[in-house]
Amino acid sequence: MKTRFRPLARALSLVAAVLALNLGPAPRAAPAGEDPFLWLEDIESPRALEWVARQNARTSAVLESDRRYAPFLAEARTLFTASDRIAWPSLRGSEVDNVWQDASHVQGVWRTASAASYRSGRPDWTTLLDLDALSKAEGRNWIFKGATCLPPEARLCLVRLSDGGGDAVEIREFDVARRAFVEGGFRFPASKLTVNWLDADTLAVARVAADGEATASGYPYILRTVNRRGESREIFRGQPTDVSVAASVLRDEAGRSQGLVINRSVDFFRSEFSLWRDGRLIRLPLPLQATYQGSAQGRMIFILKEDWKGLSSGSVIALRRDDPAGTPERVFTPGPTQAVQDVSVTAGLVAINLLDEVKGAVEVFDMTRGRWTGERLSLPRDATFQIVSASDIDDVLMISAEGFLDPPSLWRVDAATGETARIASLPPRFAAEGAEVAQYWATSSDGARIPYFVVSPKGARKDGSTPTLMYGYGGFEIAKPPIYLPEMGRLWLARGGAYVIANIRGGGEFGPAWHQSVMREKRQLAFDDFAAVARDMTARGLTSPRRLGIYGRSNGGVLTTVSMTQHPELWNAVVVESPLVDMLRYHKLSAGASWVGEYGDPEVPADAAFIARYSGYQNLRPGVAYPEAYITTNTRDDRVHPGHARKFAARLEALGVPYLYYEQTLGGHSNDSDPELNARRWARHYVYLARRLMD
Repeated sequence: MKTRFRPLARALSLVAAVLALNLGPAPRAAPAGEDPFLWLEDIESPRALEWVARQNARTSAVLESDRRYAPFLAEARTLFTASDRIAWPSLRGSEVDNVWQDASHVQGVWRTASAASYRSGRPDWTTLLDLDALSKAEGRNWIFKGATCLPPEARLCLVRLSDGGGDAVEIREFDVARRAFVEGGFRFPASKLTVNWLDADTLAVARVAADGEATASGYPYILRTVNRRGESREIFRGQPTDVSVAASVLRDEAGRSQGLVINRSVDFFRSEFSLWRDGRLIRLPLPLQATYQGSAQGRMIFILKEDWKGLSSGSVIALRRDDPAGTPERVFTPGPTQAVQDVSVTAGLVAINLLDEVKGAVEVFDMTRGRWTGERLSLPRDATFQIVSASDIDDVLMISAEGFLDPPSLWRVDAATGETARIASLPPRFAAEGAEVAQYWATSSDGARIPYFVVSPKGARKDGSTPTLMYGYGGFEIAKPPIYLPEMGRLWLARGGAYVIANIRGGGEFGPAWHQSVMREKRQLAFDDFAAVARDMTARGLTSPRRLGIYGRSNGGVLTTVSMTQHPELWNAVVVESPLVDMLRYHKLSAGASWVGEYGDPEVPADAAFIARYSGYQNLRPGVAYPEAYITTNTRDDRVHPGHARKFAARLEALGVPYLYYEQTLGGHSNDSDPELNARRWARHYVYLARRLMD
């Protein structure tokens, strides 16, 4: 690992002519080429935390003293602690589970109800685990990250607990019938791991059990079986240069284990798959760009991310479990305007969630008379769908539907019959009748047409005066279709603001090719797409640079910081949340090494050269009139290192550029583990945006 990741100074010396870091004033003397803010990457150091405390105090004084903060906070608190929310279901055997947070249960309760009770709309909940009580008893901040239960009874569960909301979880065995942890049961300390039941006494475990067993990304590359006596046996070993190794259990219709599908992630997008059965390992004859989705009817279901054996990229295919080297079966191939978002498998059927022109549909497929046939479910039109949960004992699906102006609703679907029934809906959180939605297309630098949605007050003047917040992501084949955002509608839209989603390349709106067209050295095209949408809106009079702000988080933080440095004249507000920013060091921070397939490897001079041309941290320049940015992150984020946000703020400070910085100390990458903290988070966001775009 040390030989692969050479010191930054050596990499910089290889491409010094290209990088032109121009680091400017620094708080301490630093050798030429050294980053003067590296000390902010030491997450828990007293010096770094003192810096964070000063920044938080300064930002709080600005945003929380604004006259709008108190009403924004009150409204956001009402939204995030409301008791009339949908209790989103997780199907577990014949039961329905839910994790519920409110003002009285900040960390939440894991609870259960019978399927009949839940379907009635008045669930009779039984608490399984009170996370607030457990946290108090153990002096921790436990956040529930899900449970993996042993079918078919689903009585014994492997509960995942995160201290503070990070990705690393502690595993504890839990008996839902006794509503207690199993004394002397399976237990693993906090780490980034995958654990699955092979049978009641044996697990398949991929975790870092000793020094040298972690990949450069911080994930395990060794898979073992572990029994109740503590005996372990290695069954698969990847390479330290991989991203990770993980396994999924193949089960028959009765829930019995039929082996493992092992995923060796060579990089974030390329995997080698193997079938482990009866102690034998069989390499599956798949291309490297494919993803495993589940098993049904004796078959393993995959999504292809590249053309293979006459099957086009984006197709859903099946391999027979008893003949994995045989001819692959085509389940579904999307059309030119369609993209498969995700696939869920019930006891015997395959459900595919689609986008068509960035609008949703769900189709269910069955193997009949030797071929896969599908039917589209009868669900609301012009909605975005998510398969919330799929049963492994029958063919029931729980599906959510929503739109920009349509609150989420929950639908119970019998996939075997196609019967759909709405069983819950969220009450409106803002006055949607006063708003409208339109879809436009912009033309990017290479002529590509880029769609974007605009949600605005009805009758908004097209004279450039509408305060507008534009959101973008553009990475990892993650699509951003229309969704219902109560805080946006209540705090922003209701006050005359507009909201935009730019469906730029890099996402999954039109399948793998839409994503792959801007990977690595082609990344600049995604940034060009975003700028093209801004210019198109200005040309149409929908907004103007004075009234336009942008928001992005995680990979979207790359987008916003690059947009700020490349086109400071296009916007007047920039929200940078939980961001990647220093793209020449991202691979050294937290899980960053796992994303080399997306961005390129800064250790390779040619890759460092094209990354350096756009990286927001390296491209800040003295004397440029940048818009005041609001930069925010989370101390407990163990996916995207908080050092990115810290260093970007410190660099702005050194240049004398106005900015605001706030670092939440609890919640992890998702930032939503505590309803109260989440309410404060969004109140600060919208106060900043109102100050910059409405005043």
